[in-house]
Amino acid sequence: MTRERRRGVLSIDEGTTGTRAAVVLDDGGAAPAAYLPISVASPDHLRVEQDATEIWVNTVRVCREALDWAAAHRVEIAGVSVSTQRATVLLWDTVTGAPLSRAVVWQDRRYARRLPEWEEEWDRRLIEHTGRPVGSRAPLLWAAEEIAGNPAARRAHDEGRLAFGSIDSWLVWKLTGGARHVVSATNAVALGAYDLRTGDWHEPWVDFLGCPRDVLPRIVDEDGDLGAADPAVLGAELPVLSVMGDQHAAMLALGAHRPGQATCVHGTGTFLDAVAGDRPPAPRRPVPGVLTLVGWRSRGVPVFSLEGYAATTGSAVRWLCEEIGLFESPRRLAELAREHPGPARVRFVPALAGLRTPVWSPEATGVLTGLSLSTTRAELARGVLDGFAHSVCDLIEGLEAVMGGPIGELICGGGLATSDVLMAAQADLAGRPVRRALGHETASLRGAAYLGGVRAGLWPSVAAAVAAQPPGPVFEPASSDGERREARAAWRDLLARHVAAGTEPRPEARTEARTEPHRQEESPS
Repeated sequence: MTRERRRGVLSIDEGTTGTRAAVVLDDGGAAPAAYLPISVASPDHLRVEQDATEIWVNTVRVCREALDWAAAHRVEIAGVSVSTQRATVLLWDTVTGAPLSRAVVWQDRRYARRLPEWEEEWDRRLIEHTGRPVGSRAPLLWAAEEIAGNPAARRAHDEGRLAFGSIDSWLVWKLTGGARHVVSATNAVALGAYDLRTGDWHEPWVDFLGCPRDVLPRIVDEDGDLGAADPAVLGAELPVLSVMGDQHAAMLALGAHRPGQATCVHGTGTFLDAVAGDRPPAPRRPVPGVLTLVGWRSRGVPVFSLEGYAATTGSAVRWLCEEIGLFESPRRLAELAREHPGPARVRFVPALAGLRTPVWSPEATGVLTGLSLSTTRAELARGVLDGFAHSVCDLIEGLEAVMGGPIGELICGGGLATSDVLMAAQADLAGRPVRRALGHETASLRGAAYLGGVRAGLWPSVAAAVAAQPPGPVFEPASSDGERREARAAWRDLLARHVAAGTEPRPEARTEARTEPHRQEESPS
């Protein structure tokens, strides 16, 4: 008796700290994922970089492992879907296929001090057209400066063989053997020069930053014309069905499809994304760090979203465990936090790469306070997770202020979401139920695959694929309103005092601002 052949999508999730690939099956579930870590280098406290060749080699390896699983289990692969970290960029040679720069990661802050020069002139115009201010990074400016200062990049540009793009651009170009130089709308928005009205590059900003237009990728729908994988890469000519930013892919998989629904994904950073509808929302009032994005663009029709993020939550856990050695592992941190009844006197502000919401302070640093001789490791662990929960509440309040209304449903995912302590703290401090999605670890993989699978005929709609998945547990708030207000007031006071202390003028900062050349930098994911 032969087993019936099933269908599936080979889905790639290219994150900041690792690459995974898995087959997403026609029942909406994901097969076991193949995973490889990616190195992240921080040459100083502002720069964050990666090796694009390592990213590509790891991607091929995990894809082949996932395809071997499909062959062993008689699964027919309908195509390839890709979700990626956003706003990480590089330059490469379109003849040799080799990177001509390090990939500059979305957490990079090397330009945070200089970009404010353009805020007065550009913020209003950029918010109107691109949904975001000048910000703390500008990837297209980095491309312009890299072309000017990197002889290999300048030579390649002069000879018409230079390409610029984000990680999705790089992977699609490599997958298709150089046949497609594109960027999906969700990733283009993260580069800071996507015009929300036209769906194309906002040329005045591109030109001001000095980025040559001929190196820019073409912006396409998340399920647009993405070509096919070169048989020499994966062993078969598989269509590339969809490409999108990881947080937006997670929104699709976790079920946030209607206005007012939101997802909170705890990865390297914590991202809160809310569906805003078919038009860019007109902000009721500006809130630092809250951006208008394209949630996804399918068949020419965009769905817009709002986003706020804390840049270092998961990466703060890794730092606490691997760099500082306070905890043996993230799992042990979560176990210890469960041993402390709370609330903790220890406060942890995870601003290891700056603050964005509720205060815009890219140069802010982390805070660990409230320590005494009676502090235990359990209380320290509990304080860390409570700090993450407060950061989520800051994001919720920011998005609701921009929307002018409440977030109706919050669905959580990502590695840290496995902690019951963190989920309960979020519910308590936000004063609302929080749902932890089942299978949230594969949300980005599945979301990109659902969109691509609709195109390939595996599902009639993304909603149908999501509906087939079981719901996750709901955490209800247990604290009183008074306890919640007191805790949030103490947190806001801590942030205000920390930011005020960190913004005192420093002589070296003033000197640097006077002597650095007039140039620009990179914009947040």
